[in-house]
Parts: sequence; structure tokens; C-alpha cells
Amino acid sequence: MVELTGFIDSHVHAAPEHIPRLLDDIALASQARDAGMAGLLIKSHTTLTADRAAIARRVVQGIQIWGGLVLNQCAGGFNPAAVEVALQYGAMEIWMPTIDAANHRKHAAQGDGGLALESQKIPDALHEILKLIAKHDVILGTGHLSVEETLTLVRFAREHRVKKILITHPEAPFIDMSVAVQRNLATLGCMFERTWVFTTPALGSVMPPERMIRDIKGVGFETTVLASDMGQVGNPSPIEGLRGFAAACLNAGYDESQVRQMGADNVAQWLK
Repeated sequence: MVELTGFIDSHVHAAPEHIPRLLDDIALASQARDAGMAGLLIKSHTTLTADRAAIARRVVQGIQIWGGLVLNQCAGGFNPAAVEVALQYGAMEIWMPTIDAANHRKHAAQGDGGLALESQKIPDALHEILKLIAKHDVILGTGHLSVEETLTLVRFAREHRVKKILITHPEAPFIDMSVAVQRNLATLGCMFERTWVFTTPALGSVMPPERMIRDIKGVGFETTVLASDMGQVGNPSPIEGLRGFAAACLNAGYDESQVRQMGADNVAQWLK
């Protein structure tokens, strides 16, 4: 069995949420601690998780728990006020829209609409959000934006001196970011959060693990963050998902120190 000592899952889902989840925050934190993990960053598509993380930290000792905020419609979309409050609660990541992103809605056949970025201009409110992210030095997650929107976002984020840009699951079928684009973003200081959930049937299609490994090899383990994005009912636990991801990397020829860098060290430097 692959050891997860010191690992951090930077993208994990838990109850309570309107989407059924396998475990609640406390049970998830307990399982992760018992597996020797160092931390979890809990994500919700619909609500702030920094407050829930604070409670989980008090209940479950011996593991760090963080939270953040996704800028979906229920948070007001590109809403600086919601971001400011989330940061006061201790949010460590602010994600761009996910299920309410126009790109997500298009690929889910949910019709037109949704939150989108124009190639040459972004909303004034998003400029304010980027300034807040830079000021508090937290992670900017790119959510479910398209590749083109992500490139626009990164450009403006760098202009606002945002230091920590984590590209959310670039291999996702509704993003499908090429290795060439990823390499370009890596030169701008971005890291890439690769999530194991897409190798499971929970989201409707199964991606061969080799695709994930191909992208890691093409862009580099130095900029890769291993995460599960799991917590769905019907899937194994996020801990087992992360263990499977680590095993796949070892089987692909990465040594233990390289897997530890991807599973722990790369994101840990951004969660201080």
C-alpha cells in the first residue's frame, strides 16, 4: 500500500453540500489524518468552506484543514464583497466559477449563459478580486473556465501581481488544455492541479490514467500538484483516490521523492 504520509489533497469535496457527498468534513479529516496526511483543502461548488475548515481543525487534531470560496452564482459570481469576507474567514483559495462557468454549462449541454471572460477585457469586479487575492497572497484557482479564458485570467492576474495561480484540472474533458499551453503557463509561474477523479466513472466518463501521466511528463513534476477532486457518492474515498494517483506515478517511473514533491511539497509552499 502506498504511503500518504505528509500528503495534502488540495481539491476534495465533503458534506454538507447540495450534491450528495461520501463523507462529511469531520469524517474526511479523520480518515486523512489516520492515513498520515498533512492536510486537506475542502472545496464546495456552492458555499464558503473556510468556516467549516476552522471547525474541522478544532474537532480533528493532527491535520491541517483549509477552505476557500468558488465564485459561482450563489456567491454572487464575480463578487469582491464575498471574496473579502471569505479571506477574513481565512480562505486559502479563491476559485473562478465552476458549475456556473459558461464553459462548463456549454459542455454539460445546459444551454447558453453562465459566467464568462472576454479575451480582451474582464469585469471591473474581477480586477478588484485579483487585487484582494494578491494582497492576501492566497491561491487563485482557475475553476472550469475554458483554455482561452484561463489565458486571459492569468495575464490579468500577473498584472495584479498574483503569485499563486493553480490551474484547475487541465485534463478535464471540458477544459482539455494542451501540453503546449501548459508549458507556456508554467513559464509564468503557474502550477497544475491534476485530479484523479477523471479516471473514475463518477462523472460520466473514464480517462485513462496514462493521459494524466503524459501531461505530467510533458510539463514536469516540478509544477504538478496531485489531488483527488473526490468525495462523490459511489466513488472510493478521496484518500484511496489520492493513494491510487501516487501509485500510478510510481508505476510510471517517478521515484518516491518526486511523488512526494507532487503530492505534498509543491502545494504546501502555497498554503503557509
